[in-house]
Amino acid sequence: MKLIAKKSRLRGTVAIPTSKSHTIRAVAIASLSDGKSLIKNPLASGDTLSAVDCYRALGADIDTTDTSCWIVKGTAGKIIPPGKIIDIGNSGTSLRVALGSASLATQGDKITFTGDKQIQSRPLGPLLDSLNDLGAKAKSLKNNGSAPVEIEGTLTGGKTSINCFTSQYLSSLLLATPLAQNNSQIDVTVLNEPDYVQMTLDWLDAQGIEYENQDFKCLKVKGGQKYKAFDKTIPADFSSATFFLCAGAILDADITITGLDFSDSQPDKAVADYLKQMGAKIDITAEGVHIKTSQLKGADIDMNRTPDALPAMAVTAAMAQGTTTLGNVPQARGKETDRITCMAQELTKLGIKTEELPDGLIVHGGKLKAANLSGRGDHRIVMALSLAAMALDEPCVIDTAEAMNVTFPDYVKLMKSLGANIEIK
Repeated sequence: MKLIAKKSRLRGTVAIPTSKSHTIRAVAIASLSDGKSLIKNPLASGDTLSAVDCYRALGADIDTTDTSCWIVKGTAGKIIPPGKIIDIGNSGTSLRVALGSASLATQGDKITFTGDKQIQSRPLGPLLDSLNDLGAKAKSLKNNGSAPVEIEGTLTGGKTSINCFTSQYLSSLLLATPLAQNNSQIDVTVLNEPDYVQMTLDWLDAQGIEYENQDFKCLKVKGGQKYKAFDKTIPADFSSATFFLCAGAILDADITITGLDFSDSQPDKAVADYLKQMGAKIDITAEGVHIKTSQLKGADIDMNRTPDALPAMAVTAAMAQGTTTLGNVPQARGKETDRITCMAQELTKLGIKTEELPDGLIVHGGKLKAANLSGRGDHRIVMALSLAAMALDEPCVIDTAEAMNVTFPDYVKLMKSLGANIEIK
């Protein structure tokens, strides 16, 4: 599919869909709990439905008939091997979280996971090593540290050390180790995206799980615990809101974004601060976030906590005066694509000068020109490039637009509700 967009004027109010990250954590914990959980206002997207299918395969009974409330009958931590390979599709979060859950299976039970081409290139090695340290048997079937992988129970606890290139490794361990027989100690040598781990800890807190967090450098988790059924409403997604925040700042716009809770631990709420740093006019009130066209200036921004925001911030930087450095985000190279290289190449097509860093991107603001663009099959790149397209008089065509369904199937619909000149063909 192709996304076609051209110069747009945005006015009005838009409500942001709910959080992918929270929805997947909710599905995992509900599936491991003892009883019936209600997940209210979940996000239904490619990634979250992959998580649903995965945990169904692991033994949970998940009813998604009512799109406003999923009903999950948990396994009480008793994982049942599905007898078939679990295909996780394109959801890296679901895969990594589920690997920890699968390690709770009975000793000798084997569970195999795979995914699409992108998933089979994404690293899992440190997580597999830690699962082995903690009593399970985990291996990459191609011996390359990526999917397909085989997990054999059972996670018993113990001590491990892990380099968390992605926070998803640590979240997977933290969600699984409370159900291990013995206590666990996780020493963390490197941690990118710590706020996503805090999201996981917030869920553990709500469950009354006992653990000790020593500044994210060492986490000790008591074994022999249980998850209980819950009734929770999923909050709005700051990662999705990023595209509307950036659109409001760089396009002909005067919009209000509703549904966002800045007390939530989602890291991408920092995008509002990034934009303010660049000179954006943003007012955060009880009614919502009001943002309108601003003349932005370049800035040095530490993106370590917010790698998902890099594509949209790169386009924003392209339309600012001066030079912007988006740094300290090496994990952006290991997402669905190498987002640093991909954004550098696509911005170059648009006439913008960029410089790649090992861990970031330097963008020299300038005048954009129309071009045929590639979304690279990466949902966040497709949506980010649409922002650039909506600033131009001539239409831009962006390929692989179907990738938006992974996290934000209603993106085009919501943009059009504000007046965006954008369509899918």
